[in-house]
Amino acid sequence: MELICILFLLINGMSLAVTQFNGYNCDPAVHSRFPGDRDISVYCGVQTITLKINFCPVLYSGYADSDLALNGRHADVHCRGFINNSTFPTLLLFSVSLSTLEACGNTLVVSAIQGNNAYGNVSLVQIGSISGYIDTPDPPTIISYLPGLLYKFSCSYPLEYLVNNSQLASSSVAISVKDNNGTFVSTLSLILYNDSSFNQQLSVPMAGLPLKTRVFAAVRATNLDRRWNVLMDYCYSTPSGNPNDATRYDLFFRCQKDPQTTVFENGKSQLGRFAFEVFRFVKHKNQKMSTVFLHCVTKLCREDDCVMLMPICGKRRKREESVSPGPSPGDAVITAGPIITRGALAGGSSFQLDTVGSALVSGLVLLGFISLGFFLLSVRLLRRASPATLTATCNPSFK
Repeated sequence: MELICILFLLINGMSLAVTQFNGYNCDPAVHSRFPGDRDISVYCGVQTITLKINFCPVLYSGYADSDLALNGRHADVHCRGFINNSTFPTLLLFSVSLSTLEACGNTLVVSAIQGNNAYGNVSLVQIGSISGYIDTPDPPTIISYLPGLLYKFSCSYPLEYLVNNSQLASSSVAISVKDNNGTFVSTLSLILYNDSSFNQQLSVPMAGLPLKTRVFAAVRATNLDRRWNVLMDYCYSTPSGNPNDATRYDLFFRCQKDPQTTVFENGKSQLGRFAFEVFRFVKHKNQKMSTVFLHCVTKLCREDDCVMLMPICGKRRKREESVSPGPSPGDAVITAGPIITRGALAGGSSFQLDTVGSALVSGLVLLGFISLGFFLLSVRLLRRASPATLTATCNPSFK
């Protein structure tokens, strides 16, 4: 009799579970349980944070999809999730837009932690952390036999990136860092222009750009919430596409700036602009063309934070700030082909003397001075000669 009762209860429980999961892709043998930590997945993206909740344990706990909402905003339909029944198991999806994340009570906190910055140096690094939770409403009664469900989530976004545009011949190069859970995915571009109005994108001739050609560059943030501004912290060039190349020339770093470089806008919007004059690397002296690769370390900061991050120039700086840093090997970098400039051998009228040619020219100049000395000495000796020793014959035709 006891065995019959146990079998009856098991069959009744299984039929109840099947009834609960009816219409949804759930397995009663697997999902007849209360929710756990593994039932939520968080995907931190550029524009949105996507939350995926295993809906089957929610059903088993006695709730419907409309019972779950972001940060207790159960009355707001925009803060609820939606069912995706095309997967196994069935998922309840929430999408948090970074541009309106406060609308459903999510919070953004920017803090500084000790870590490696984009230069590879240990210092304070700014992190943007977005957090929130998904829960079920409290019942209006004193007690409840249903468990309260609570899912917490957070995404941390580092706010410093290394941006590259290593080809002046191309109009732009977009940088997109791979989407990883818990990291900030940015889309930044470094675009080059011919003119100060930043309208005509740069075009490089086959022979390369003449030296001292003025090039205008813009670092632009796209597909990001407008709360973030672009702060160019350090821009430099290398003769190769490797941003860690030991040979590099700094265009500007905080308060230090190359005399031929002008910064027009920085930290005030989602656009940073500067200009520099094209040069060649001396190591390319035996080449007709010189290649220049451009790199910028860029921070994303809120308007108030950008003001505090901007260096105070004109005052005494710390010694370590006077040394230009190098980028960290761990930075995500996309590199395009080279900026082509005309080297010392470019052009029909240009020439370069090697060591032998320089020695020949020096010898000819020295021989000329010696010949001139002998000539002047001969003239002086002739002037000192006696008139009796000089004879002259008249030309008969002059009579």
